[in-house]
Amino acid sequence: MKRLFPAAALVLLTACTTTPPPAAVSEAVDPYLWLEDIHGDRALTQVKQWNGRTQAALTADPAYERDRAEARAILDDESQIAEPGQVFGDQVTNLWRDAQHPRGLWRQASLASFLAGKPEWQTLIDVDALGKAEGKSWVWHGADCLAPDYNRCLVSLSPGGSDADVVREWDRRTKAFVPGGFMVPEAKSDVTWLDADTLLVGTDWGEGAMTTSGYPRVVKRWKRGTPLASAETVKEGIATDISVGSFAIMDGDTRHVFVRRGTSFYASDTWLMRPDGSLVATPVPDTADIQGIIGGELVAFLNKPLDAFPAGAVVSWPMSGVIAGSSPAPRLVFQPSGKQAVQGVATTDHAIWISLLDDVSGKLVALTRDGNGWRQQSTALPANATVSMVSADDAHDTAFVTVQGFVVPPTLYAVALDGQARELQSLPARFDALTIDVEQHFATSRDGTKIPYFMARRKGASAPAAALIHAYGGFRNPQLPTYLTTEPYRAGPLAKWWVEDGQVYVLANIRGGGEYGPAWHEATLREKHQNAFDDLYAVAEDLVARGLTTKGKIAVSGRSNGGLLAGAAITQRPDLFGAAIIGSPLLDMKRYSHLLAGASWMEEYGNPDVPGDWTFISKYSPYQAVKPGVKYPPVFFYSSTEDDRVHPGHARKMAAKLIDYGNPVYFHEYLEGGHSVGADHAEDAVRAALLHAYLKRVLIEGDRSAP
Repeated sequence: MKRLFPAAALVLLTACTTTPPPAAVSEAVDPYLWLEDIHGDRALTQVKQWNGRTQAALTADPAYERDRAEARAILDDESQIAEPGQVFGDQVTNLWRDAQHPRGLWRQASLASFLAGKPEWQTLIDVDALGKAEGKSWVWHGADCLAPDYNRCLVSLSPGGSDADVVREWDRRTKAFVPGGFMVPEAKSDVTWLDADTLLVGTDWGEGAMTTSGYPRVVKRWKRGTPLASAETVKEGIATDISVGSFAIMDGDTRHVFVRRGTSFYASDTWLMRPDGSLVATPVPDTADIQGIIGGELVAFLNKPLDAFPAGAVVSWPMSGVIAGSSPAPRLVFQPSGKQAVQGVATTDHAIWISLLDDVSGKLVALTRDGNGWRQQSTALPANATVSMVSADDAHDTAFVTVQGFVVPPTLYAVALDGQARELQSLPARFDALTIDVEQHFATSRDGTKIPYFMARRKGASAPAAALIHAYGGFRNPQLPTYLTTEPYRAGPLAKWWVEDGQVYVLANIRGGGEYGPAWHEATLREKHQNAFDDLYAVAEDLVARGLTTKGKIAVSGRSNGGLLAGAAITQRPDLFGAAIIGSPLLDMKRYSHLLAGASWMEEYGNPDVPGDWTFISKYSPYQAVKPGVKYPPVFFYSSTEDDRVHPGHARKMAAKLIDYGNPVYFHEYLEGGHSVGADHAEDAVRAALLHAYLKRVLIEGDRSAP
């Protein structure tokens, strides 16, 4: 596969590095500032106290151990789908985790055996065994193998699961790290093969080498056999850029290398590196996302209109013109219609594969050349489901996709150019789908916009019941229905348990995501961010109007940017929500741009140091919105000490403030992991069981006491 990005190429909270100098602030202004000291003794002592209280209160639930064991069994079940990571000629790779290998096996099988549904796996790297041998808590961050033979690989391993990793050269033939091979020390690096003996490296070169967002600012060319410190500069950005990096795309047997300078979170200037090492600017607009190269055509997704082509379209430029630097005119490849939105694009040797959302229902089309244009071929995949591209086989023009829904177990398909889909593997059913009703409804937001949402509830369940709404609302990241046991960020089987309890589970497609293309996201940028919150409230109130739940019996769940959403919900509408699950959240929007990766996201939220921007940010910033004398619903915060994207101080400080103002707070900060919190299935299972116990205690039993 040459290139596979979602159309919303940057989802909240991509990796970053150092922290910019903190804004001038003192404990007199912010009495909880000490909780920003990530590994400080005082802060960690407080965290462990909160963790202990929460653990003691919720593990006392009679169903806790049963839930934890069931969640762990589901996560570790060897019947899980072995998704193909990459296809290397006649081999396919996969990262496999189970009870015996919680950190994973990177393995390969012949493509023929994989397509036959009986893969014959061969272990390449046992991450658990490697960590044990090296005395490291390694977490797999992927491997980039050099085409066309894919024998030399750049393996990225993170100590404990943070975004920082070590990059090491590994040989697929010897199944060992290359003695004296390339090695980039621990940092949040960006590394690309230029050729077998040369890398393009963006890393922490020393003082001044990182942007204020924490990404590499300088990309250098590093030759084999020379010290890393002697690498030659290829491209530099400025301190206020987001990052400078590189990437490579295959077009048949031709490999093209690009250098990219991210001038903002949603804008990047891109150069093609010619064979002589010179750089030539591409004609791709800085707001567009490059998706691949096919038959000498550079393919990109438009986030903004370009000439006669609307935002949301896919266009191409001839590579001959790009290489020559002649700024060729773009040509239309695909334009979505009606309520469609491009979700993902991939190219193989003779096809462009586009996954679509049509009123948030997934589809896949294959495009092949038809004269000067492109012919569309629909694919024989189940309707009314979530369709996700996993990877593709270039030489055989095959796309691998998963299809699933709330009550439809994930199924892996191999889709051919003629549109025929071959089922390779399906998860076993975890519950009786006939006992659950799934519906899609539309709520009307404050400004009249229709907001879709999906709802699941047990057939015959009494109403009104308690409702759990999960939402995100930012960074072009759509929220799509997945099987009720499979989504770790939504706490694995929590949704299944909740529906089996007779309650209501909802996934809300509020604005800020990519459900209806770029405009759906732009409707929440900067001063318009309140639209996302209003959309959430509209969904909650629609549930009440339908008689499915009542005010105060609704929980909101959100992680990362969704944690900001949930924090705003409880502070703006404590009358509407009775509980909140707030994971790895942004909450102190006055300081967010000075904490870890925060400076990266100012295009989304605004700059709180600019008075005009703080005027609108301050209207929803949850941490500042907490007031004495107001009764807020009991909140469950979860996070990771080692999250080096969103600072754990956000959750810590808001928890402390709520507690000091007399509000009940549940708190679970995992001491390993990263932004996704769980470094392995054991932690994911614990968190799922804790959250179920919390929801039952607060919403069903009505217990608002502190843990």
